[in-house]
Amino acid sequence: MTPDEASRRTEEICRLAPVIPVLVVNDPADARSLARALIAGGLPALEVTLRTPAALEVIAEMAREPGGCVGAGTLLGPDDVARACEAGARFGVSPGATPSLLDAAEEAGLPMLPGAATATEAMALLERGYTVQKFFPAEASGGAAALRAIGAPLPRIRFCPTGGIGLGNARDYLTLSNVLCVGGSWVAPEDRIRAGDWDGITALAREAAGLTGV
Repeated sequence: MTPDEASRRTEEICRLAPVIPVLVVNDPADARSLARALIAGGLPALEVTLRTPAALEVIAEMAREPGGCVGAGTLLGPDDVARACEAGARFGVSPGATPSLLDAAEEAGLPMLPGAATATEAMALLERGYTVQKFFPAEASGGAAALRAIGAPLPRIRFCPTGGIGLGNARDYLTLSNVLCVGGSWVAPEDRIRAGDWDGITALAREAAGLTGV
């Protein structure tokens, strides 16, 4: 998969909903119920971060849930790409980008949302063909104001900002013309997952799915 093809597919995924849930799941037994709750609330694109020992099994379980598009987050190198693909991930997300990581994703045919925090990093990814990127860490890197400023000289790039974004500030990003969606963990709080409060998570997802830039 070429970077251009990857960016087109990544843009399609980012346009599924205004929010991509960023999920840290410890128990694979919760995976399908959590995916079902989020999809029912209107958030079909799901990022499972590779931050727990169970993450790959969680991806495999969520990939079985109809109507969802499950990706793997926190991909750091070729080994992560290979394991994510084997688990059934349909896209990948990384906090930054290295040549070896992008090479592996392109060879595997895995659409990537590679991370950039500065204009230089964004330009390097654009030069390689990645027109859809993750702006991370969004709030620590200057927030919506910084992303607005970056967008002026780099109009070809569209972003999914992630990091420090919640219900209170998500719309600040979604009003920007260079933002396709945002990533956030607030739609699936750990305490609600532990309690099996799937209806509550569906309600949070529905609220997030209703966010627009207007």
